Amino acid sequence: MREVAENELAKFYRRTLGDQAVPRPEIDFDSGFAAVAKAAGLGEDFDPFGNEMNFVLGGMLFEDVGVTAYAGAATVLQSKEFVAAAAGILAVEAYHMGMARSTLYRKGEAAWKAANAVSDARDKIDGSDDKDQGLHMDGRANIVPSTPDGIAFTRTPKEVLRIVYLTDKEGSTKGGFYPNGMNGTIKST
Repeated sequence: MREVAENELAKFYRRTLGDQAVPRPEIDFDSGFAAVAKAAGLGEDFDPFGNEMNFVLGGMLFEDVGVTAYAGAATVLQSKEFVAAAAGILAVEAYHMGMARSTLYRKGEAAWKAANAVSDARDKIDGSDDKDQGLHMDGRANIVPSTPDGIAFTRTPKEVLRIVYLTDKEGSTKGGFYPNGMNGTIKST
């Protein structure tokens, strides 16, 4: 888990895309995780930092979405430098999620059910397409969620914003993990 934390710090606190600093929006982990836990039926007192299973479940919310977000961004990025950086981040996110899904799967049925509940809750708000797959499907492990062609699902920026804002409403500009919204040019669901 330490390696994952160090990777995340490196992405956000060191230069990933050149010399231009990127201001970060305010993030509210407490309210965001509480809302996800409630929607997934994990209880009112879910603490994503309380134990290893909860930590990995909390990370699952972002890492799975990160993989689909960076895969979706590949179609709109024009700068070779940004494409290269996004591809590198996508690879690290996919490694993290493979580790997280494997860890949860080894923890047994309670973890499978919790992971599937997070996936179902996320899928209810991201849009009409089914772009989420649980950890345990058809009686077996699902460590690598993908299309029937073995390709990672992609999400549009609006679909990603629906998840991090925790809303299925069109035109939302804030909420969930980002109470004051995002910065940048794409801010609305």
